[in-house]
Amino acid sequence: MISARITRVGLVALVARCVATAAAAAARTRRPLMDEGFLDTFAYDLGEYASKIAHRFSGGTLPFGAAEDAWDAVALYRKLLAEADGPVTVVSIGFFENLSGLLNSTADEHSDLAGPALVADKVAELVVMGGGYPSGREFNFFGDDPLRAAHVVNNWPGGRVVFCGAEVGGDVLSGGRLLAEGPPSDPVRQAYIYYNFYRPRQSWDPLTVLYAMRGVGDLFEYANAYGRNFVFANGSNEWIFDGNVTNQFWLNLKVDNVTASAALDKLYLEGALRFANSTEAYGEL
Repeated sequence: MISARITRVGLVALVARCVATAAAAAARTRRPLMDEGFLDTFAYDLGEYASKIAHRFSGGTLPFGAAEDAWDAVALYRKLLAEADGPVTVVSIGFFENLSGLLNSTADEHSDLAGPALVADKVAELVVMGGGYPSGREFNFFGDDPLRAAHVVNNWPGGRVVFCGAEVGGDVLSGGRLLAEGPPSDPVRQAYIYYNFYRPRQSWDPLTVLYAMRGVGDLFEYANAYGRNFVFANGSNEWIFDGNVTNQFWLNLKVDNVTASAALDKLYLEGALRFANSTEAYGEL
């Protein structure tokens, strides 16, 4: 995690146990999780890192509750949006099944509004790691179900939409300082070890989340003044320079790759050291 600066988050992730472990390390706060998770011997033995993190730090259970009690992803989105008392920023750093499901959702016990109306009412900004700009073909758009990616990107109802393309974080390598100086009890540090074998890693997702937290700041700039993104059925995308659309942007770095990397590394290490003792109850390497 970059740092525990966001106090109320609904985490929607593929491996609930791993995410819960990292969340507990960062803040020991109760964060609702979705129900798509697994922890099996096959994945653990053959190198899948998320189940290893969950097993090593939490004994294979959620630090606060049972994995079986995790939320359905769309229901969780609807609950959190309906309860929000201010504008919400949604960050997408993966595939689009859940956001597409949100747009297809209908009224329920959480809100009388259908998905598009609920999003338009509560979401001020959607931040997406995906695509290439002004055109390209990137894994988050084509790797799972490109039609769902197209559904979300081409039909998002209102608000600001900002895209962080593959070109932004591909040459920004971060995690080196966390590996060298971070506490052994930090599960995010251990994830770098399991996944990338003690090496820093490209920073596509961390830069996207950092923009969502802090805006353009000193690191980013908007690369366009107008237009909109369009995702095709094969998962490729192209920027349509439509002068009537002024709420969509793609990001560029305003600094060099080394400076961006240093900014991320500072935040990683700051978060790990700040909460160095919070994982002791779940095991220490």
